[in-house]
Amino acid sequence: MKKTLITLTALLSALSASADVKLTRLFDDNMILQQKQKNSIWGWADANSIVNVKASWGSSASTKADATGKWKVFLDTPGHGTGFSLSISDGDDTKNIKNVAIGEVWLVAGQSNCGWSVGNCFGGEEDVADDNYPDIRIFRSAREHWHEPLEEKRDRLSHWTGCTPETAAATSAVGYWALRRVHKELGIPVGIIQQAFAGTPIEGWMPTEIQLDDPRMIAGKESMDELSKKRISKADALKAWQKELDLYNKKIDAGETMKNKVKPLAPPIITKPSNMGHQYPAHIFNAMIHPVRPYGIKGMIWYQGERNSKTAQQAVNYRKQLAKMIDYYRTSWNELSGGNNDKNFPFFFTQLPAWHPAQTTPVEGIKATWAVNREMMRLASYDIPNSGMAVSIDTGDATALHPKNKKPIGIRHAYLILKNVYGKNYVANGPRYQKQSINGNEIILEFDSIGSGMVTAKSGKLNAFAIAGDNQKWEWAEAKIVGSSIVVSSPKVSKPVAVRYAWAMNPSERNLLYNNEGLPASPFRTDNWELHPTGVDINSEIRVDKPAKPETKSEKDWDRPVMTQ
Repeated sequence: MKKTLITLTALLSALSASADVKLTRLFDDNMILQQKQKNSIWGWADANSIVNVKASWGSSASTKADATGKWKVFLDTPGHGTGFSLSISDGDDTKNIKNVAIGEVWLVAGQSNCGWSVGNCFGGEEDVADDNYPDIRIFRSAREHWHEPLEEKRDRLSHWTGCTPETAAATSAVGYWALRRVHKELGIPVGIIQQAFAGTPIEGWMPTEIQLDDPRMIAGKESMDELSKKRISKADALKAWQKELDLYNKKIDAGETMKNKVKPLAPPIITKPSNMGHQYPAHIFNAMIHPVRPYGIKGMIWYQGERNSKTAQQAVNYRKQLAKMIDYYRTSWNELSGGNNDKNFPFFFTQLPAWHPAQTTPVEGIKATWAVNREMMRLASYDIPNSGMAVSIDTGDATALHPKNKKPIGIRHAYLILKNVYGKNYVANGPRYQKQSINGNEIILEFDSIGSGMVTAKSGKLNAFAIAGDNQKWEWAEAKIVGSSIVVSSPKVSKPVAVRYAWAMNPSERNLLYNNEGLPASPFRTDNWELHPTGVDINSEIRVDKPAKPETKSEKDWDRPVMTQ
């Protein structure tokens, strides 16, 4: 009898231990759910157990965990509000989530300039010194990558927070300034899910299998595989990484949170060999996007492209890659959410800012790789439905790859979101080139999105236009605004055929084109001439030079027209 009781006690104890309901860190106190849709909620429990999810607003959903214990339900949400709660139970264990908000949820993702924080921008800390917005909910997680898709990130410090001056200062500058404006304009809760990783190519942000028709991805992958043979083995890299992970978990278990005075603890990452690293195809997707799908989102802000603009060939390829990634995100989010997340959710991206010494020639050549990428993004904004682009050539820095003047970019994203998603009455873009016509020695360029009129950035003539004839020799052009058109000519080009505008790494010091609402025109070209030599081996392509560091570093923002909306 005693032996039987001991055995029964041990069995009950084991069952109790295994019955815990587990959720990802996205589902925790202070979280926010997308309003007016069925939201995906998922986690783990005992294999084949019945999981019930109940919400304080009256919705409920049940499902059976699969053989591995994984489960997912789709829970209805009403219109926006706060002060809600959730209860998730498998009959033996219950998890209660408090202070749940319902509103508009946005994913903010990209490389280092996406993650660049408010506090590191010009006037950032002063700007958010009084920002106490409990209904802006922020979820930021550490940089991670992995060679296989992760169900849960290893960052144990990530959690939802309300907006305080401290949390605002640590959040993506572009994302925060955009979505703070959205929150204040709409007067409803807004969520920011920030997933950013420095120095990452777009190839890393989507699965390898959807890129197998991309010769550049394949060539880059093969190059990294070959290089990795000469480095530390995968087994040794994983062994060293596991030791670091054990130490990280030990510190977290002991209550430690900070690596030093300013940096929080973060799980380790593998840097070598390169085919285990953060620039390898799919590795960022596996750890930064896969674990957050299919959390209910309204849309996405994207800021990435620097890493894909090292050569002109690479920059040209970005147009197709961006479209492929967006299509995959939308399709997979929709499918994994049971069709509940919009299969065409809004997607807004940031055009690359200015970088390098100021423009001095009418059109910069093959090393002006960022000019090429800007054109690819401009064209992608027309290719891709329900997308938009924030122009940023009047922000940036001549030498720093991480400029501090990001607030204008965030505000421009807010205009795009408020107009295109929420139907607010904004001029959301600067003047956008539509078409050209040739009249003798003049080219007439037509624009839309001129707002209340087109203007120069400062007094004086427009001086960022170049014009060329069939010989493809570019000359500085005379340009004058005539209503919704610009007339371009040059005494050196008697039979013009093409125009380019602001075609340089850093055209910011030219007298640029804006509308009266303070929004700049995107660089563009009217020709379809080759932007780079064809048939060049990927390892022989001409790469953009890094600008020399100045003797004295400038810490001053640039002048630009005031945005008036």
